[in-house]
Amino acid sequence: MGKRLGEYTKNNTKCMVPVNGKPLIDRTLGQLSKLGLSRVVIVVGYEGKKLMDYLGTERAGLKIEYVNNPIYDKTNNIYSLALAKTQLQEDDTLLIESDLIFEDGMFNLLLDNPFPNLALVAKYETWMDGTMVKIDRENNIVNFVTKAAFNYDEIGSYYKTVNIYKFSKEFSRTKYVPFLDAYCKAVGDNEYYENVLRIITFLSKSDLKALPITNEKWYEIDDKQDLDIAEALFAEEKDILRKYYGRYGGFWRFPKMLDYCYLVNPYFRNSRIIDEMNANFRMLVGEYPSGMKVNTLLASKCWGVKEDYIVPGNGAAELIKALMEELPGTLGVTRPTFEEYPNRRNSETLVTFVPKNANYRYSAQDLMDFFGKNHADNLLLINPDNPSGNFIPKKDVLALAEWCEKNGIRLVVDESFVDFSHGYENNSILEDEILESFPHMVVMKSISKSYGVPGIRLGILCSADKDLVAKTKKFVSIWNLNSFAEFFMQIYTKYEKDYKLACEQFIAERDLFGDELRKIRFLRVMPSEANYYLCEILPPKNASELVLTMLKKYNILMRDCSDKKGFDGKQYMRIAVRSHEDNARLLEAFKRLDK
Repeated sequence: MGKRLGEYTKNNTKCMVPVNGKPLIDRTLGQLSKLGLSRVVIVVGYEGKKLMDYLGTERAGLKIEYVNNPIYDKTNNIYSLALAKTQLQEDDTLLIESDLIFEDGMFNLLLDNPFPNLALVAKYETWMDGTMVKIDRENNIVNFVTKAAFNYDEIGSYYKTVNIYKFSKEFSRTKYVPFLDAYCKAVGDNEYYENVLRIITFLSKSDLKALPITNEKWYEIDDKQDLDIAEALFAEEKDILRKYYGRYGGFWRFPKMLDYCYLVNPYFRNSRIIDEMNANFRMLVGEYPSGMKVNTLLASKCWGVKEDYIVPGNGAAELIKALMEELPGTLGVTRPTFEEYPNRRNSETLVTFVPKNANYRYSAQDLMDFFGKNHADNLLLINPDNPSGNFIPKKDVLALAEWCEKNGIRLVVDESFVDFSHGYENNSILEDEILESFPHMVVMKSISKSYGVPGIRLGILCSADKDLVAKTKKFVSIWNLNSFAEFFMQIYTKYEKDYKLACEQFIAERDLFGDELRKIRFLRVMPSEANYYLCEILPPKNASELVLTMLKKYNILMRDCSDKKGFDGKQYMRIAVRSHEDNARLLEAFKRLDK
């Protein structure tokens, strides 16, 4: 009935739910029409007449028969299948559940395989729910794992049933249907047909094998979240990138995809710190986090700034919003840049500087020269900048801060990426003495980036302007941090040595990766002191086509930056730096496209 899909199934059966404008049933019948089938048998129940009226007795060149389940609301799928047992025994059969969306080649996997009785299965992933199986080296199904028997300690051995099966006529006659009848009589009708398959696998010769899929796309649609994911996975070309970019993360739901929009240090989140957080998981889930006062003390301890000067936030984004709404007057920005800051301002209040060079490099002196002539009440410096990777040394940042103080300009420095720069240990301006020397300056830092923990949502705002700090604390919720963010700050100082080693490892990998990227003929790679490279895409390729090809062909998501303000329509792409293994996969894909 699809109750979890809400309004989508209020007056329609589940297979009528549209994915990107096309009902599931139309998509499935279109795929089946290419297989030379003799007929399609559909078991109907909830809103069955609507479906029958919609499809008729022939669709996409297929003859359609219907079997009605009048007590669909009191039974489960075992009863629906039992109603079609006569048809099961008349022909070799493809058994398909109606809430699936999948690539065309899925049916061919079954039909091209010589074994007569197969269950399509997929290696367990976090988004999966329902029936799991275990298989041996010969792909025999050794056990169907029910929901009650599911054990998270064994997920490495689990495969999810895709709910697409191939049964021979003989298998249905001699095994499946007899066991189906017996099971319904013994247990009842409010069960799942997989339970019958589970019993059959206990036989010495079950005649049922698993057929694992590898890179084929599919999804089971049970609720609105599933529908949203399915629409991204199976979007039309013109909509694909918009649907992925519009998610802003959550890509763990696409575990086979490699996310190169991901601006996170892959080397700090080591097993030791994760093990400590795992060991305290139950406590952290079950307890309230501390309020602002305690978390301010923890943040002060971690980053060596007086508690009166620091505000911890639910990610830097929360603090950016608070700050941008608090600051009066105009805001000076350098573009292209991270748009979260200017997006929080009225466009009429922005004073924009665009570097006039091919690599979008600029210095502190360039900023002083421009904003000396084009006054702004506040000046934003992202250092290193995103997406250009431009970096201004500490001494020059301090010179800019002094100039801003003299000219009545509040300087906002975002140094979220500073720990990726060469000599990073001496590049930060997060010091009490510096903050006190420039009392109107604000320093922002996202902890997600260099510390490799985007999921816990943590950022800091620092300033010796106590009034601004107090106003910011009032702007955010008293419980703005979750328990995991608080606990991270509680334990972080034990791992400072590990963090420094991780930064050094990352910088080495970033430099190596950059050298390899420069060998790709369709890329012009900008210098970078951050954890990404800005690359101009050279003709005949263009950024949007390249990004789309990488996603469709290699399942790698990248950031097309061509629409960013400041690029004036030029073709640019930002490439994150990940682990050596991930970077090797990306480089191999680029090399294939460069032939």
